[in-house]
Amino acid sequence: MPAEVTVYTTRLCAYCYLAKRLLKKRSIAFDEVDVSNRDDLRGWLVEKTGRRTVPQIFVRGDPIGGYHELAALDRQGKLAATA
Repeated sequence: MPAEVTVYTTRLCAYCYLAKRLLKKRSIAFDEVDVSNRDDLRGWLVEKTGRRTVPQIFVRGDPIGGYHELAALDRQGKLAATA
């Protein structure tokens, strides 16, 4: 069964690292997709989310934003409920 959370990242991204660390800390399984050299996926992310930054985090196929949005869900106690 695939993870309900997908994190689109690049190799040299501090916020990507922070997002993955937070998900691991909360024991939330996730799939990681490295878009470092994937212009096609980067274009798709912009089309889907309207954002050019990474990480882009999807829960059950819906974009929730990046690290700051993920951390806000965690602070509100809602992170575990999203995954």
